[in-house]
Amino acid sequence: MKKKLAAALSGGAAIALTLTGCSGDNSAQADEWAKKVCDQVQPQVKKIQEANASINDASKEKNSSADVKKTDAAAFEKISGAYKSLGDAVDKAGPPPVDDGEKLHTDAVKELRGISTKYGQLRKTVDGLNTKDQAKFAEGLQGVATQLDALGKSGDKALNKLQSGDIGKAMANQKGCKRTGGAPAT
Repeated sequence: MKKKLAAALSGGAAIALTLTGCSGDNSAQADEWAKKVCDQVQPQVKKIQEANASINDASKEKNSSADVKKTDAAAFEKISGAYKSLGDAVDKAGPPPVDDGEKLHTDAVKELRGISTKYGQLRKTVDGLNTKDQAKFAEGLQGVATQLDALGKSGDKALNKLQSGDIGKAMANQKGCKRTGGAPAT
């Protein structure tokens, strides 16, 4: 069960990394906008990766239900905060200087903040799990894994649009939006 929870987390980390690895044309305005966002991306992605790694480690070790619950709750809180910070960074940067920039901006901020809220709700769900009854705890973790899977598969259209064209190229050129070392730790 714990492994299923850890596997479901990889989808959430992928969403965080949708702000990286882009294509398009360079323009000074796009570069300026991308820098505002990308300067904030890497620290948040690192927090998400660390939180995912802690859940993955807890699922591999012989931890008590109470320890798993504590680790998962703390990780979901950290991930929630990171997505909120990503949403705030995109919001603070304002609309990208492209056609339909206002809509791209609004959609991306809404999606990132929505993901933050959902991880906050997962934390509350984990906090409410009964650790005294192993079967109920496992059933609760199954529910969390299902929610994580759905969250990982949730639409990231706004982010994909945000990282396309001129803005995508500008983001790809920013240090904070470059992928480091391949896949995220999950």
